[in-house]
Amino acid sequence: MVSYMGVLLYGVGGIVVAGMALLVAFQEKLVYVPVLPGLTKSYPVTPARLRLLYEDVWLRSSDGVRLHAWFIKALPESRGPTVLFFQENAGSILTMIYHHINIAHRLEMVRIMIQRLQCNVFMLSYRGYGASDGYPSQHGITKDAQAALDHLSQRTDIDTSRIVVFGRSLGGAVGALLTKNNPDKVAALILENTFTSILDMAGVILPFLKWFIGGTSSKGPKLLNFLVRSPWSTIDVVGQVVEVELAIFRIAFLEMAITIKQPILFLSGLQDEMVPPFHMQMLYGKAAAHNRECVFVDFPNGMHMDTWLAGGDHYWRTTQQFLEKHVPEIKEHDSSHDDKGDSFSS
Repeated sequence: MVSYMGVLLYGVGGIVVAGMALLVAFQEKLVYVPVLPGLTKSYPVTPARLRLLYEDVWLRSSDGVRLHAWFIKALPESRGPTVLFFQENAGSILTMIYHHINIAHRLEMVRIMIQRLQCNVFMLSYRGYGASDGYPSQHGITKDAQAALDHLSQRTDIDTSRIVVFGRSLGGAVGALLTKNNPDKVAALILENTFTSILDMAGVILPFLKWFIGGTSSKGPKLLNFLVRSPWSTIDVVGQVVEVELAIFRIAFLEMAITIKQPILFLSGLQDEMVPPFHMQMLYGKAAAHNRECVFVDFPNGMHMDTWLAGGDHYWRTTQQFLEKHVPEIKEHDSSHDDKGDSFSS
């Protein structure tokens, strides 16, 4: 009996060690999927196929990685809002085949987004995705997102006060961090079907991992959290509270919210088969506790990738109303009126 128990314990221990080794060696391949099996990284079509005005943009991240993006304009002289679009973890900005979604699905969404919202769209390929160089990681993709925003902020053919970040799934984690780090460059944030953290998603994808890995919302022991190199803890980004020691008394502590200040729109598909919908509800709850400009809207038939399609007119009207309220167009006569008012009051 003792021998049998010993063998069992050794077996369990071996499985745990093997699991840890696999997690360390292959976690990036689980988190980031630049190209799906059987596909190439090249773009089979471009926005021109959908008769969209666009330009190829080449950027350099702060660590020197060469990045590719598409800048798609609503009209040649459009001064509408500009949406900085961050994609999911799988596929380039175009090559995505997922649950019968064809390779042009994301571009089709962007086409309708431009039509309905009268906006420009900047679509970035993270490092290792599409035509971009390098290999994906949280540290690297964070730099890529910053490079994209810095590029938009320096353009003279857009209204740089109306840059809106949109992120779905992993893109939401990327966009939330970028928005938090750039309160003066990003006007608003839209999150769609985004997870609370990769740490929480580990237990969703591989249920046995929930006993060893978890985010701030997890009740597990979190013994293996230190092994995760790309935690993408969105829930901490949208509503982090820290204790700051008061310099005067040295013994008192003050709770300070370090969170996203800009308005946030949460778009949640209740049939999401990848990210459990309660992740979005938790993100909203955490953000709304410190940010009064948060809006949550769910779509009963929305899945992970097709919430915009399942939501139909309601989806686009919701987004349009959010932009009209928080990223309004400033008319020339309004600004001149304001200038006169300022000079009069002074």
